[in-house]
Amino acid sequence: MSIFLTLVIVFLTLISFIGEWFSVDITAIAVMVLLMALGLVTPEEGISGFGNSATITVMAMFILSAGIARTGAIGVVNDLLLKWGGKHSTKQILAIGIITGPISALINNTAVVAVFLPVVEEWCQKQRISPSKLLMPLSFVTILGGMLTTIGTSTNVLASGLSEKLGYGTFSLFQFTELGLIVFTIGLAYLTFIAPRLLPNRKIKNNDTVAQDYDLKDYVSEIVVARSSNLVGQTLRQSKLQRKFDLDVLEIIRNDNHFPQPLADKLLQVGDILMVRGGKECLLKVKDEKGIEFLPHIQFYDKSWEQNLSSGEESIAEVLILSNSNLIGSTLKDIRFRQRYNATVLAIRRGEELVRDRLGKVNLRFGDVLLLQGPKESFLGLQTSRDLLFIGDRDLETLRRDKAGIAVAIGLGVVLVTAFGILPIVVSALIGVLLMVVTGCLKSGEVYQAVRWDIIFLLAGLIPLGIAMDKSGTTVWLAQNLVAIGGNLSGYWLLTLFYVVTIFITEVLSNNASVVLLLPVAVEVAKSLSFNPMAFILVVTFAASSSFMTPIGYQTNTMVYSPGGYKFVDFARVGAPLSLLMALIVPPLIIILYGL
Repeated sequence: MSIFLTLVIVFLTLISFIGEWFSVDITAIAVMVLLMALGLVTPEEGISGFGNSATITVMAMFILSAGIARTGAIGVVNDLLLKWGGKHSTKQILAIGIITGPISALINNTAVVAVFLPVVEEWCQKQRISPSKLLMPLSFVTILGGMLTTIGTSTNVLASGLSEKLGYGTFSLFQFTELGLIVFTIGLAYLTFIAPRLLPNRKIKNNDTVAQDYDLKDYVSEIVVARSSNLVGQTLRQSKLQRKFDLDVLEIIRNDNHFPQPLADKLLQVGDILMVRGGKECLLKVKDEKGIEFLPHIQFYDKSWEQNLSSGEESIAEVLILSNSNLIGSTLKDIRFRQRYNATVLAIRRGEELVRDRLGKVNLRFGDVLLLQGPKESFLGLQTSRDLLFIGDRDLETLRRDKAGIAVAIGLGVVLVTAFGILPIVVSALIGVLLMVVTGCLKSGEVYQAVRWDIIFLLAGLIPLGIAMDKSGTTVWLAQNLVAIGGNLSGYWLLTLFYVVTIFITEVLSNNASVVLLLPVAVEVAKSLSFNPMAFILVVTFAASSSFMTPIGYQTNTMVYSPGGYKFVDFARVGAPLSLLMALIVPPLIIILYGL
C-alpha cells in the first residue's frame, strides 16, 4: 500500500508540473504536506529538506552570485566581449562561450545570463546583428559551463547531497570537471560552427522604432477633451478614466506643453490632448461615455513619437520579469504597477506572442518582457529592482564597483577552501555569505532578495519525496522492474537509457525534480546489475542539466525566449541536435573516465 500511495503522489506531482496547475514550489510543498499527512514520512523527515545541506548550499550560492554581480565584477569583461566578438557569428558565439562558460562554473548561471543579456543585446544593436543569433547560444553555454564544477548549478549541489545520503559521499568541487571540460568544448564547437545555420534571423531591433517592433500603431492614440466632455474640470483620478477602462494615459499635451507622469492629480481642460494606450473598442466606449474626439493617427513610422520622448524627460524601455520576481502570477492592476514604478506598460512580449490589449488583466509570467514608458529617472530605480531586469542602456545603473575586487576575492576564497578540502562546501559558502555582508558587497536586505525562494522551496519539498520513495520500497520496486526490462542491455545502453529518460523528464518538469526521482533508481539498478553506481549518478546529474529543447525546461532558456524573439520550435530545432550529441558522447565518456 505504501508503494502504491507513493507512486500515486509521484504521478500527481508529474501531472501538476506538466499541467502547471500551481507553481513548482507550491506543488513541492503540497507534496511534502501530503507525505506527512499519509504517514509516508515522519514530520521530522518531512521538513528535513529545509535543513538539508544541499538546500542551504544552494541558498548560499545564490547570495554569493548576487554579491559578485551587484558589485559589477563580471561586468568588467564587457570590453573583452566587444573586442573579441567582431562581426562574424562564429567568432561572436566563440567569444561568448569563452567568457561566460567559465564564469558559470563558479557563479549561478541565472545570474550570469541576467548580467550578460543586456550586454549582448546592446552589442547586437551596435553591430547590427539579430539578437536571435546570439541569445540562445548565451543560454546554452552557461548551462554547459555550469557542469564544470559541483557549485555550477543547484542540480549539481542537490545530486551531491543525494549521493552522500545513498552512501557514495558528496562530490568534490572538481569531481567531474574533466568530463565537464570535454562536454563544454564539444558543445561550444557545435554552437559555434553548426548552430548559426539553424538559429533564426529575426528582425533586428532598433531603439528608435521600439513602437514599430511591438506593432503599437493601433494601440497608442491621441484624443482631445471636447468642450462638451464631462472630463473637463476633473482630475484623471476623479474621472476614473484609467480604472474603469482598459486605457492608460501616457501624456497630456496642453498648448504645446507636455506633462509627463505622474498625471493622476492633473486637472483636465478643454482642448487637452491625451496620448493614450488602448484598443479601438475601448476608445469607442470612452468616446461615447466621456465625450472625447480622435486626432489623426500618430505616425509611428516617422519616429516622431519616440524622438519626442527621448528628447524630453520621458523615455521608453524594456524590462524582463525575473524567475524570483514577486510579480509572477499577479496582474498589473493587482500590483498597481503604474503607481509602484511610476511607469506605464505599453505592451507585453511573451515569447512569440505580443499582448497589447487588456493588459491590466494579464497574469504576469517569468520571462515576460514589458515595454514601459515613464520618466527617465524612474528607470534608475528599475535597474536596481529585484523583480525586473532592465534591458538596454545601463549607464544609469549604480553598482558598488569599488567592492568588485573584494567580492571576487571572497568568491575565489570559497572555491579554494572547498577545493583543498579545508571545509565542506556548505560551511565555506556560508562564511562567504557573511563576508559579503560584512565587507559591504551586499546590504543585509539584498541577501534575502538574492535567493530564488522558488528553488529553495522546490528542493525542500521534493527531498521528502525521495525519502518516501526509499522508505516505502518504491525505489527498489522501480529498479527491479527496470532491471527486468533492460537486464539484457549492456552497461553503455543502460547509461544511455537513463540519460535520455532524464533529459525528457527535465524538459517537462525541472532539473531538480528529475534528479530527486531518477538518481536513487539509477543507483539501485547499478547495484542490482553490479555496475559502478557513481557512473549512473553522474549520467543522471549531467542529463538533468542538459535542457536545450524547450524554452521552459531551464530558467536561462526562459530568460532569453522573449528578448530573442524566438518561437517555441526554435529551441527544438537548435537544441535537439545538441541533446542528441550529448546523449551520444556523455555515456561513453563516463565509462572511459570513471569506469563501469
